[in-house]
Amino acid sequence: MIGFPESLRFEISEPIDQCVNWLLINLEGLFDAISRTILSIFNAVEWVLNILPWWVVIIALFYAGWKLYNLKTGIVLSVMLFCIGLFGLWDLMIYTLVIVIISVMVSLVLGLPVGILMAKSNLAKQIILPILDAMQTMPSFVYLIPAVMFFGFGKVPAVFATTTYAIPPLIRLTYLGIANVNREVIEAGKSFGSTSAQMLFKIEFPQALSAIMTGINQTTMMAMAMVVISSMIGAEGIGEQVLISIRRLEVGQGFQAGLAIVFLAIVLDRVLQGAAVRLKETE
Repeated sequence: MIGFPESLRFEISEPIDQCVNWLLINLEGLFDAISRTILSIFNAVEWVLNILPWWVVIIALFYAGWKLYNLKTGIVLSVMLFCIGLFGLWDLMIYTLVIVIISVMVSLVLGLPVGILMAKSNLAKQIILPILDAMQTMPSFVYLIPAVMFFGFGKVPAVFATTTYAIPPLIRLTYLGIANVNREVIEAGKSFGSTSAQMLFKIEFPQALSAIMTGINQTTMMAMAMVVISSMIGAEGIGEQVLISIRRLEVGQGFQAGLAIVFLAIVLDRVLQGAAVRLKETE
Protein backbone atom coordinates (compact mmCIF):
# COMPACT_ATOMS: atom_id res chain seq x y z
CA MET A 1 0.00 0.00 0.00
CA ILE A 2 3.02 2.31 0.38
CA GLY A 3 4.47 1.99 -3.12
CA PHE A 4 2.64 2.99 -6.26
CA PRO A 5 0.68 -0.03 -7.59
CA GLU A 6 2.25 -1.78 -10.57
CA SER A 7 -1.20 -2.46 -12.05
CA LEU A 8 -1.68 1.28 -12.64
CA ARG A 9 1.62 1.71 -14.39
CA PHE A 10 1.44 3.10 -17.92
CA GLU A 11 4.47 4.31 -19.88
CA ILE A 12 4.19 6.63 -22.86
CA SER A 13 7.74 5.93 -24.01
CA GLU A 14 6.82 2.88 -26.12
CA PRO A 15 4.07 4.61 -28.18
CA ILE A 16 6.40 7.56 -28.76
CA ASP A 17 9.19 5.24 -29.93
CA GLN A 18 6.76 3.49 -32.29
CA CYS A 19 5.65 6.83 -33.70
CA VAL A 20 9.24 7.96 -34.26
CA ASN A 21 10.14 4.66 -35.95
CA TRP A 22 7.11 5.03 -38.25
CA LEU A 23 8.20 8.54 -39.18
CA LEU A 24 11.75 7.42 -39.88
CA ILE A 25 10.58 4.61 -42.13
CA ASN A 26 7.81 6.40 -44.02
CA LEU A 27 9.18 9.95 -44.19
CA GLU A 28 12.85 9.24 -44.74
CA GLY A 29 12.80 11.09 -48.06
CA LEU A 30 11.30 14.19 -46.45
CA PHE A 31 13.95 14.28 -43.72
CA ASP A 32 16.70 13.83 -46.32
CA ALA A 33 15.30 16.73 -48.36
CA ILE A 34 15.10 18.95 -45.27
CA SER A 35 18.65 17.98 -44.34
CA ARG A 36 20.00 18.81 -47.81
CA THR A 37 18.16 22.15 -47.84
CA ILE A 38 19.44 23.23 -44.43
CA LEU A 39 22.96 22.10 -45.30
CA SER A 40 22.90 24.11 -48.55
CA ILE A 41 21.69 27.23 -46.73
CA PHE A 42 24.28 26.70 -44.01
CA ASN A 43 27.14 26.43 -46.49
CA ALA A 44 25.92 29.51 -48.39
CA VAL A 45 25.64 31.70 -45.27
CA GLU A 46 28.98 30.44 -43.97
CA TRP A 47 30.63 31.24 -47.30
CA VAL A 48 29.24 34.79 -47.29
CA LEU A 49 30.44 35.45 -43.74
CA ASN A 50 33.85 33.92 -44.38
CA ILE A 51 34.61 36.10 -47.42
CA LEU A 52 34.12 39.25 -45.33
CA PRO A 53 37.46 40.48 -43.91
CA TRP A 54 37.49 40.52 -40.13
CA TRP A 55 38.20 44.24 -40.00
CA VAL A 56 35.19 45.00 -42.22
CA VAL A 57 32.92 43.13 -39.80
CA ILE A 58 34.34 45.03 -36.81
CA ILE A 59 34.02 48.41 -38.56
CA ALA A 60 30.42 47.60 -39.56
CA LEU A 61 29.62 46.69 -35.96
CA PHE A 62 31.24 49.90 -34.70
CA TYR A 63 29.13 51.93 -37.12
CA ALA A 64 25.94 50.10 -36.12
CA GLY A 65 26.61 50.65 -32.41
CA TRP A 66 27.42 54.32 -33.03
CA LYS A 67 24.25 54.97 -35.02
CA LEU A 68 21.92 52.91 -32.80
CA TYR A 69 23.32 54.18 -29.49
CA ASN A 70 26.40 56.39 -29.28
CA LEU A 71 30.13 56.44 -29.97
CA LYS A 72 31.02 54.72 -26.68
CA THR A 73 28.69 51.78 -27.36
CA GLY A 74 30.09 51.38 -30.85
CA ILE A 75 33.62 51.19 -29.46
CA VAL A 76 32.68 48.70 -26.72
CA LEU A 77 30.84 46.37 -29.12
CA SER A 78 33.65 46.42 -31.68
CA VAL A 79 36.24 45.74 -28.94
CA MET A 80 34.22 42.73 -27.75
CA LEU A 81 34.21 41.28 -31.26
CA PHE A 82 37.91 42.05 -31.62
CA CYS A 83 38.61 40.15 -28.39
CA ILE A 84 36.95 37.03 -29.84
CA GLY A 85 39.50 37.19 -32.64
CA LEU A 86 42.32 37.70 -30.14
CA PHE A 87 41.21 34.50 -28.39
CA GLY A 88 41.72 32.63 -31.68
CA LEU A 89 38.01 31.87 -31.96
CA TRP A 90 37.04 33.99 -34.97
CA ASP A 91 36.35 31.08 -37.35
CA LEU A 92 34.47 29.17 -34.65
CA MET A 93 32.46 32.33 -33.92
CA ILE A 94 31.45 32.48 -37.59
CA TYR A 95 30.28 28.85 -37.41
CA THR A 96 28.25 29.59 -34.27
CA LEU A 97 26.82 32.74 -35.83
CA VAL A 98 25.71 30.82 -38.93
CA ILE A 99 23.68 28.39 -36.79
CA VAL A 100 22.08 31.31 -34.94
CA ILE A 101 21.30 33.21 -38.16
CA ILE A 102 19.69 30.21 -39.87
CA SER A 103 17.72 29.30 -36.74
CA VAL A 104 16.37 32.85 -36.47
CA MET A 105 15.53 32.89 -40.20
CA VAL A 106 13.59 29.63 -39.92
CA SER A 107 11.90 30.92 -36.75
CA LEU A 108 10.76 34.00 -38.67
CA VAL A 109 9.37 31.94 -41.55
CA LEU A 110 7.47 29.62 -39.20
CA GLY A 111 6.84 31.82 -36.16
CA LEU A 112 5.35 34.94 -37.75
CA PRO A 113 2.46 33.13 -39.51
CA VAL A 114 1.71 31.09 -36.37
CA GLY A 115 1.67 34.21 -34.20
CA ILE A 116 -0.62 36.00 -36.64
CA LEU A 117 -2.91 32.96 -36.76
CA MET A 118 -3.15 32.98 -32.96
CA ALA A 119 -4.11 36.67 -33.01
CA LYS A 120 -6.79 36.06 -35.63
CA SER A 121 -8.24 32.78 -34.36
CA ASN A 122 -9.31 32.10 -30.79
CA LEU A 123 -9.35 28.35 -31.48
CA ALA A 124 -5.76 28.45 -32.74
CA LYS A 125 -4.74 30.44 -29.66
CA GLN A 126 -6.31 27.88 -27.31
CA ILE A 127 -4.51 25.04 -29.09
CA ILE A 128 -1.08 26.65 -29.58
CA LEU A 129 -0.62 28.42 -26.22
CA PRO A 130 -0.40 25.16 -24.19
CA ILE A 131 2.06 23.82 -26.77
CA LEU A 132 4.23 26.92 -26.34
CA ASP A 133 4.03 26.55 -22.56
CA ALA A 134 5.23 22.96 -22.85
CA MET A 135 8.04 23.91 -25.25
CA GLN A 136 9.31 26.66 -22.94
CA THR A 137 9.28 24.46 -19.84
CA MET A 138 10.84 21.44 -21.54
CA PRO A 139 14.51 20.88 -20.58
CA SER A 140 16.72 22.05 -23.42
CA PHE A 141 18.56 18.71 -23.62
CA VAL A 142 15.31 16.98 -24.63
CA TYR A 143 15.36 18.83 -27.97
CA LEU A 144 18.57 17.02 -28.89
CA ILE A 145 16.80 13.64 -28.95
CA PRO A 146 14.48 14.16 -31.96
CA ALA A 147 17.20 16.16 -33.71
CA VAL A 148 19.59 13.21 -33.55
CA MET A 149 16.85 10.69 -34.36
CA PHE A 150 15.77 12.47 -37.53
CA PHE A 151 19.01 14.03 -38.78
CA GLY A 152 21.93 12.26 -37.10
CA PHE A 153 24.89 14.33 -35.89
CA GLY A 154 26.39 17.57 -37.15
CA LYS A 155 25.18 20.91 -38.48
CA VAL A 156 21.62 20.00 -39.49
CA PRO A 157 20.44 18.58 -36.14
CA ALA A 158 22.07 21.55 -34.40
CA VAL A 159 19.97 23.94 -36.51
CA PHE A 160 16.84 21.84 -35.93
CA ALA A 161 17.28 21.67 -32.16
CA THR A 162 18.22 25.35 -31.90
CA THR A 163 15.21 26.47 -33.95
CA THR A 164 12.78 24.30 -32.01
CA TYR A 165 14.08 25.62 -28.70
CA ALA A 166 14.22 29.28 -29.75
CA ILE A 167 10.98 29.80 -31.69
CA PRO A 168 8.35 30.13 -28.86
CA PRO A 169 9.21 33.75 -27.83
CA LEU A 170 8.81 34.97 -31.41
CA ILE A 171 5.40 33.30 -31.74
CA ARG A 172 4.22 34.70 -28.40
CA LEU A 173 5.35 38.27 -29.03
CA THR A 174 4.02 38.27 -32.59
CA TYR A 175 0.65 37.19 -31.21
CA LEU A 176 0.75 39.81 -28.44
CA GLY A 177 1.85 42.53 -30.84
CA ILE A 178 -0.96 41.85 -33.34
CA ALA A 179 -3.59 41.25 -30.64
CA ASN A 180 -2.79 44.49 -28.79
CA VAL A 181 -2.93 46.84 -31.76
CA ASN A 182 -4.99 49.92 -30.90
CA ARG A 183 -8.64 49.16 -31.68
CA GLU A 184 -9.28 52.72 -32.82
CA VAL A 185 -6.62 52.35 -35.51
CA ILE A 186 -8.23 49.10 -36.67
CA GLU A 187 -11.68 50.68 -36.75
CA ALA A 188 -10.29 53.58 -38.76
CA GLY A 189 -8.82 51.14 -41.27
CA LYS A 190 -12.11 49.30 -41.59
CA SER A 191 -14.01 52.56 -42.07
CA PHE A 192 -11.79 53.36 -45.06
CA GLY A 193 -12.66 49.99 -46.61
CA SER A 194 -9.35 48.19 -46.05
CA THR A 195 -9.30 44.50 -46.90
CA SER A 196 -8.07 41.90 -44.39
CA ALA A 197 -4.69 41.74 -46.13
CA GLN A 198 -4.36 45.52 -46.15
CA MET A 199 -5.31 45.66 -42.47
CA LEU A 200 -2.64 43.11 -41.63
CA PHE A 201 0.28 44.40 -43.68
CA LYS A 202 -0.38 48.15 -43.62
CA ILE A 203 -1.88 48.67 -40.16
CA GLU A 204 -1.49 45.76 -37.72
CA PHE A 205 1.94 44.52 -38.69
CA PRO A 206 3.63 47.97 -38.62
CA GLN A 207 1.98 48.71 -35.26
CA ALA A 208 3.23 45.41 -33.84
CA LEU A 209 6.72 45.69 -35.32
CA SER A 210 8.46 46.75 -32.09
CA ALA A 211 6.96 43.75 -30.23
CA ILE A 212 8.00 41.46 -33.07
CA MET A 213 11.54 42.86 -32.96
CA THR A 214 11.64 42.12 -29.24
CA GLY A 215 10.56 38.57 -30.06
CA ILE A 216 13.38 38.28 -32.60
CA ASN A 217 15.81 39.50 -29.95
CA GLN A 218 14.64 36.92 -27.40
CA THR A 219 14.67 34.16 -30.02
CA THR A 220 18.24 35.10 -30.94
CA MET A 221 19.35 34.97 -27.30
CA MET A 222 17.73 31.55 -26.81
CA ALA A 223 19.39 30.34 -30.00
CA MET A 224 22.75 31.47 -28.60
CA ALA A 225 22.10 29.48 -25.43
CA MET A 226 21.09 26.37 -27.38
CA VAL A 227 24.08 26.49 -29.73
CA VAL A 228 26.35 25.66 -26.80
CA ILE A 229 24.23 22.65 -25.86
CA SER A 230 24.08 21.58 -29.53
CA SER A 231 27.82 20.93 -29.39
CA MET A 232 26.87 17.65 -27.69
CA ILE A 233 25.43 16.38 -30.99
CA GLY A 234 28.36 17.27 -33.18
CA ALA A 235 27.91 21.00 -33.77
CA GLU A 236 31.22 22.78 -33.94
CA GLY A 237 31.72 26.42 -33.04
CA ILE A 238 32.55 28.04 -29.72
CA GLY A 239 30.20 25.73 -27.83
CA GLU A 240 32.34 22.76 -28.80
CA GLN A 241 35.33 24.43 -27.17
CA VAL A 242 33.38 24.69 -23.92
CA LEU A 243 32.46 21.02 -24.12
CA ILE A 244 36.06 19.97 -24.83
CA SER A 245 37.28 22.09 -21.93
CA ILE A 246 34.83 20.38 -19.57
CA ARG A 247 35.98 16.94 -20.68
CA ARG A 248 39.65 17.83 -20.29
CA LEU A 249 39.17 19.98 -17.18
CA GLU A 250 40.87 22.91 -18.92
CA VAL A 251 39.49 25.77 -16.85
CA GLY A 252 41.30 28.56 -18.68
CA GLN A 253 40.26 27.41 -22.14
CA GLY A 254 36.70 26.91 -20.98
CA PHE A 255 36.55 30.38 -19.42
CA GLN A 256 37.96 31.92 -22.58
CA ALA A 257 35.39 30.18 -24.81
CA GLY A 258 32.60 31.07 -22.39
CA LEU A 259 33.68 34.70 -22.41
CA ALA A 260 33.62 34.70 -26.21
CA ILE A 261 30.03 33.39 -26.14
CA VAL A 262 29.08 36.13 -23.69
CA PHE A 263 30.66 38.79 -25.92
CA LEU A 264 28.86 37.50 -29.00
CA ALA A 265 25.53 37.34 -27.15
CA ILE A 266 25.95 40.92 -25.87
CA VAL A 267 26.79 42.17 -29.37
CA LEU A 268 23.71 40.53 -30.90
CA ASP A 269 21.48 41.65 -28.04
CA ARG A 270 22.56 45.30 -28.21
CA VAL A 271 22.23 45.52 -31.99
CA LEU A 272 18.77 43.95 -32.02
CA GLN A 273 17.56 45.99 -29.06
CA GLY A 274 18.80 49.17 -30.68
CA ALA A 275 16.99 48.29 -33.90
CA ALA A 276 13.79 47.60 -31.95
CA VAL A 277 14.01 50.97 -30.17
CA ARG A 278 14.56 52.80 -33.45
CA LEU A 279 11.53 51.08 -34.98
CA LYS A 280 9.43 52.03 -31.97
CA GLU A 281 10.53 55.68 -32.26
CA THR A 282 9.46 55.78 -35.90
CA GLU A 283 5.94 54.49 -35.17
